[in-house]
Amino acid sequence: MPSVMEGSEGGEEGESFRYEEMEDDNVSPTDLSELLKEGTKESHDRAENTQFVKDFLKGRIKKELFKLATAALYFTYAALEEEMDRNKDNPVFAPLYFPLELHRKEALIKDVKYFYGEDWKEKIQCSEATQQYVDRIHHVGQHEPELLVAHAYTRYMGDLSGGQVLKKVAQRALKLPSTEEGIQFYVFENISNAQQFKQLYRARLNALDLDRNCKERIVEEANRAFRFNMQVFDELDKIGRTLTEEAQDGGFPVHDGKGDLRKCPYYAAKQGQAAPGCPYHTAVALARQPIVQLILAACVAVAAGAAAWYVM
Repeated sequence: MPSVMEGSEGGEEGESFRYEEMEDDNVSPTDLSELLKEGTKESHDRAENTQFVKDFLKGRIKKELFKLATAALYFTYAALEEEMDRNKDNPVFAPLYFPLELHRKEALIKDVKYFYGEDWKEKIQCSEATQQYVDRIHHVGQHEPELLVAHAYTRYMGDLSGGQVLKKVAQRALKLPSTEEGIQFYVFENISNAQQFKQLYRARLNALDLDRNCKERIVEEANRAFRFNMQVFDELDKIGRTLTEEAQDGGFPVHDGKGDLRKCPYYAAKQGQAAPGCPYHTAVALARQPIVQLILAACVAVAAGAAAWYVM
């Protein structure tokens, strides 16, 4: 699921995010980390107040929609990390190259494989909004590598901040395994302390040899990255409104006794298990039995007699 971006520190599920950064007395207002933080606050607010993100934080995330969001993340990070690898020796980006600690593509492959199966490549596709985001990342990486800083900052710092809250919400709402299958994207095995790593990352940002004009272009590109993310959020929200077979709170599908029995919330999770069937279908099947029909008829006759006696 696209993550909430850098600058957002998470609270409990359903709470709004807050800007709570550890103070650094050595930071200057002209440092790139400060320019990015201040220059993207408005974009932060807009992104975190999209309907998709607000619903997600309340646990109202549909599994099918979460799968689509995971696929969107796969295409986004595949493009981002391809361009980061391309520019790993470029001095305008090299200090921010942390493949072991940050790269998410392999984790996302595990997630899409969990949701879509071994043939996941044939089952997922890049959406229109995601493709626009991907195209911009490739353009920047190949023609304006200094702007790649903005996309890396926006994504990875967000994953280490608000993304950790989304991980917990998704795990609870979708009843995902405690072993973290399906949410490997949010698991940074090689970062023992996220806050300390973010401080290191900001220090590297501030050490980049960039003039004021270049820094302003990076801030502008970071805001553009937020807009791309919001377009993906809006696209997912529109799709989500068409997925009526699942409850908004990430619970069981709603079943009215019609159509595919497998969509019934009481359907056995695994074929072959001796689990109870759907109460609706069980009741219908029982009602068709002759002995049950005879008993029901007798009950109706008794009830009718009692009613007649009462009104006399």
